[in-house]
Amino acid sequence: MRTPWGIIRNRLIAFAARLRFPNLLALTVGLFLIDLIVPDMIPFADEILLGLVAALLATIKKKNLKD
Repeated sequence: MRTPWGIIRNRLIAFAARLRFPNLLALTVGLFLIDLIVPDMIPFADEILLGLVAALLATIKKKNLKD
């Protein structure tokens, strides 16, 4: 059975995977700053950040491969 937080996390990561570099970077930095200021305000914020950083690195890698 999927938990509500797991569903939210998966949807956020799927949404972020469609973003381009500047927007994805802003989303990642914003969530990171919120997580630093108010720890555990967002459940599973660390896992979401890890997914966003992975998506961010994937967009950088794809851009470099095209050149």
